[in-house]
Amino acid sequence: MNKWFAVLLTASLLGCRSTHSYPTTGEIERLDPALDSIIRPGAQAEIIADGFDWSEGPLWLEKEQKLLISDVPQNIIYQWTEANGKQLYLTPSGYTDTVKRGGEMGSNGLTLDVNGNLILTQCGNRQIARMEAPLDRPKPVFTPLATNYLGKKFNSPNDVTGTRKGNFFFTDPPYGLEKKMDDPKKEMPYQGVFRVKANGEVSLVTDTLTRPNGIAFMPGEKTLLIANSDPLKPNWYAYDVDDEDNISNGRIFYSDAGYDTSLKGHPDGMKIDRNGNVFAAGPGGLWIFNKEGKVLGKLRLQNAASNCSLSGDQKTIYITNDMYVLRLKMR
Repeated sequence: MNKWFAVLLTASLLGCRSTHSYPTTGEIERLDPALDSIIRPGAQAEIIADGFDWSEGPLWLEKEQKLLISDVPQNIIYQWTEANGKQLYLTPSGYTDTVKRGGEMGSNGLTLDVNGNLILTQCGNRQIARMEAPLDRPKPVFTPLATNYLGKKFNSPNDVTGTRKGNFFFTDPPYGLEKKMDDPKKEMPYQGVFRVKANGEVSLVTDTLTRPNGIAFMPGEKTLLIANSDPLKPNWYAYDVDDEDNISNGRIFYSDAGYDTSLKGHPDGMKIDRNGNVFAAGPGGLWIFNKEGKVLGKLRLQNAASNCSLSGDQKTIYITNDMYVLRLKMR
């Protein structure tokens, strides 16, 4: 065989190996024609990774072209890239004590601060923290940003979102406690939403939600959305935000009261695009709202969706779906 032909053939075969074909899943339900401008007709969700105990907190890193995923029970963060698929990224991710325990102890929500550092909600450590290592050389070395409010430890911080000022808002349901609401280590009588400022000051945003979970800002950071993952109150709430990052005028953005309880999942994690379209994990899959709270459509899934993350150009969304991670190329 001609050596140059052999080189070309080898390169061709290697190129074929780098092209992945993924199984598809789910069905897109189109409830409003406006969805066509967000998700193209014919788009399908792909299963790009599997084998998770409970996948959560996806974070797309645009510069690295990498997705981070929390596996909460495993106490691990995995990474996914097109070239290498699913790989270990960081462990432990949310519980660093030596005392053995079970339950949802790992990291959950992930985001970046204004300096590009990884911020984690740590269910087992019951805090939000900053990883003290570069994104491309992760290490389980953490600086706590918030551990308690008025001397009482948080339940298990779940999801987090940041502001341009460097402040963070996070939710604190009981899901990371081994016995949930009945855990003897639970110190707070409520499930709160909190703000921690860049100077470390922690304040209570609201204590009125039964199971605060997903949290995200509308463009401009003047409206804050919070999902309540309580099957008795399956609501998404909206709040006004002033120039000092104080909130007021709490109201229901959308209520799914009376929903089909055979559907898996509850109002959970969400992301909002630059046009104010809301992509939210909810009963039966991923819901898509416009900025007024109108449901435009849903990605129907058999397993519970927990959260999602948008690519830098917002043309692709990644969805944590129980034991799977999905990719939906929307445009």
